[in-house]
Order: sequence, then structure tokens, then C-alpha cells
Amino acid sequence: MGLPYKNILITGGCGFVGSNLAVSFKLKYPKVKIVVLDNLSRRGTELNVIRFKKNDIEFIQGDIRNSEDLKLKEKIDLIIECSAEPSVLSGYGESPRHVIDNNLIGSINCFELARKDRADIVFFSTSRVYPYEAINNLKVVEADTRFKWQNEQDGNVKGWSEEGIDVDFSLEGARSMYGATKLCSEIILNEYISMYGLKGVINRCGVIAGPWQFGKVDQGVFTFWMLAHFFKKPLKYIGFGGYGKQVRDLLHVDDLFDLIDLQINSMDKVNNKVFNVGGGNLVSLSLQETTQLCEKISGNKIDITQEQTTRPVDLGIYITNNRKVRDLLSWKPKRNPEKILQDIYEWIKENEKQLSEL
Repeated sequence: MGLPYKNILITGGCGFVGSNLAVSFKLKYPKVKIVVLDNLSRRGTELNVIRFKKNDIEFIQGDIRNSEDLKLKEKIDLIIECSAEPSVLSGYGESPRHVIDNNLIGSINCFELARKDRADIVFFSTSRVYPYEAINNLKVVEADTRFKWQNEQDGNVKGWSEEGIDVDFSLEGARSMYGATKLCSEIILNEYISMYGLKGVINRCGVIAGPWQFGKVDQGVFTFWMLAHFFKKPLKYIGFGGYGKQVRDLLHVDDLFDLIDLQINSMDKVNNKVFNVGGGNLVSLSLQETTQLCEKISGNKIDITQEQTTRPVDLGIYITNNRKVRDLLSWKPKRNPEKILQDIYEWIKENEKQLSEL
């Protein structure tokens, strides 16, 4: 089956998600033109340009903050908007201008291109649109290796269940400048869809993981953890007592591709909908559990110290309830946490020289 699009633009396409989607779409649909736009501001992203050349993917060095950079030679049918300043700590202790310009102004420039070209849009938002205090106020019990939500909470917490956070969870409260800019972009995209008759879908993603992610402590934590084990670098459990019991669900980037592939082949079905996208309860790890898997896979044990102080806007637990998208598109994650970490390890091993230099 062929795609209903001939020319696809992936913004932020040298980043982790964008680059993997670009290569996966080109491999599955070789006749479709894939154009990647990125400003190469993050170290390591230049390695993806080499991947693109090997896979006949066009690369344009440009910046979505500059609308002139989005004046392309050919009309675009679909924009997959992956660009972002992804750090939840961005703006703390300094001006928020950078995150606002990237995550709000830049996205609006992309929406404008979609309006002019009558292109459909897949917009990558974040689970961080949900207020951190409301999530941290959910009652928690402490198990041997992780925190768990209590089976029952005080009152009826809309949008929460044992399956995780659903799309109707409260949006009242602070969420970080990162989350706020993404939520603002969601709202504006809704207006573009309504006013101009565009088609688009919003995915509020949790933690995405897998090969070709240049992980850092504040973004891409599972890759960061495996990199530390592979190269035998010390780590630190930060916050929530310093025990490493905080939990996230995670999603293999290949499972994400499977979902986006379904969405863009069913745009009428998903148009103007918002989905929570993540691994859910069955694909979740605490930092302690991540350490155990990294030790098992890498064969290395490293020093891990404790820092009790919790960082601003951090969460003790976040689990995605992906029920809405699962029910509508019959999609579910196929890869478990060990498979995700194993794939990361193999990628690091294959690219050890380049990664050690980074």
C-alpha cells in the first residue's frame, strides 16, 4: 500500500524522533520524497546527515524560527513537526525566550507553511502539558524497586486510572515552560484546523527511546543511562529521596513509527484528535530497574550516588494511558523495556568511536 502523500517534510528531522521516522518512512515507501529540515544545533545530529545521504533523503539546514527557511522549492503534502527544545528544565534561572521561540513561534511558522501548501500535519506534543503538581499529588506507595500509584485516590480524579494519565486529565496548573509552549502550539493548531480546513493530529508523547538518541540527563534518560554503563561513567539518582524509584513508561521509536504510519494512512479518522502516546504500564521502568537491566545487558556495574533534592517540575511517576489511540487504530507497543535497552546497547556498540568523541 502506498502513502497518500508524495512530499513529506520532517522538521527537527536530525533529532532522535525525526531522523528515525525519516529513515523508516523512506525504507517502507521508497518512492515518497522525504525532506528533512534541521538547524543542527545539538551535538551528534550531524551524524544523521550521513544516514540521510545513504537513504536518499534530502537534507536542508534551516531553522523553523526563521520563516524564510521554510520557503521550499516544492509544495509539501505532509508536515511531521518534530522540532523542539525538549528539555523540561529549559528556561529555569534564565530567560525563557529560547524555548518560546523554538516551541511556539517555530511551530506557528510550520503551521503557516501547512496553510499555504494545504498540507496535513502530525504534531509532536508532550506528556508535559499535564501539570506536575496535580500528578505528584496522586497518592503513591513505595515498592522494592519503584513507586506505584495507589489503587484508589481521594475523590474521583478525572483522567487518571491504574492504566495511567489519560487525555482528559486536568490541565489546570503550572507544567514547565516546555510543556506550556507545547500546549499553546496545540491550541493554535486546533484553530488552524478549524479556520483553514487543514487536517492534523496531536500526539502527546511520553518518553521515546531507542537507537540514535544522544541522551542527556534532562532528556533521553534511558539512552543516557545505557551510555553511562557502556562507557563506565558514574551516575546519580536525583530527587525523591535519591533511591531511583521514580518511574516512567517508555516507547521504542520503532513502535512510534508504526503508530505514525497508521495515522497518516488514516488522517480522516484521526483528524483534530489528541492522543496520549507511550508504552503504558507494561512498558515502564524505574531508574533502579533501568540500572539492573543496563548491568545485565552491558556486563558493567558503575558507581551511582544519591542526591535527595528533587529538581524543579520533576515527577515521581508518569505512566501514559494510551487507551484512546489503542482503541481507535488497534495499535499497541510491541517492544518491551529489555528489548528497548538491548537495541540502544547494540547501537552504542556499533558506533562506539563516534559516541565516545561526543
